[in-house]
Amino acid sequence: MKKAIIVSSFLLSLLIAAFPAYADSADVTKVQTFMQSIIGVLVTLAGLLSAGFFVWGGVGYITSSGNPESLDKSKKTILYSAIGLTVVLASFVLSNIVTQLATTAFGAAK
Repeated sequence: MKKAIIVSSFLLSLLIAAFPAYADSADVTKVQTFMQSIIGVLVTLAGLLSAGFFVWGGVGYITSSGNPESLDKSKKTILYSAIGLTVVLASFVLSNIVTQLATTAFGAAK
């Protein structure tokens, strides 16, 4: 749990410390492509992390040997990884919708 918090805070600090990108009107598609690539990589990493937690929870569930505390912990791990994956996928879909709406509204050529 502490490792996940440390890794998350490290990644967040990298995003906060990033230099701003000032886009010229001709380079909007480059910025859009770059942002879509970043989002795609983050969604892929989150999916792999979620799959790892599913496996971790499943192994814990199988090896709980009827111990109610271990069983509950494993169920929560599986539930929280499912919720996390749902949030990540929803944010991916939302970012694609916003990209399409912005492209239509501002008339950026692809």
